[in-house]
Amino acid sequence: MYIVNDICYAGKLEDGIKIIEAKPLIGGVILVTFSTGEKRLFDTTLLEGKAFKPLEDEKVFNNPVIFQGVITWNNGEIDIAPEKVYKESFAYSSKAIQGEEICTLR
Repeated sequence: MYIVNDICYAGKLEDGIKIIEAKPLIGGVILVTFSTGEKRLFDTTLLEGKAFKPLEDEKVFNNPVIFQGVITWNNGEIDIAPEKVYKESFAYSSKAIQGEEICTLR
């Protein structure tokens, strides 16, 4: 656990990693862009605990807000530390083929 700007985060502080964009996809998966420029896929359905139960509601899930490099939902009631998102996500790349985007997991 660590504290930055009077905000308590779970996990271990990893220098410089922040989330700059989170795009909700189908099935509880979000496409996350990190401050490093890397894009990764994170499955919120694997999160355990009643604190994450509201993410099952599409209206909540589809409205993430990035606050100080952290993904939040529900007016900040739900958040996930960027290092957790990074460690528990999958690499993502996309290629444009005849105007269509195709994604691949690594």
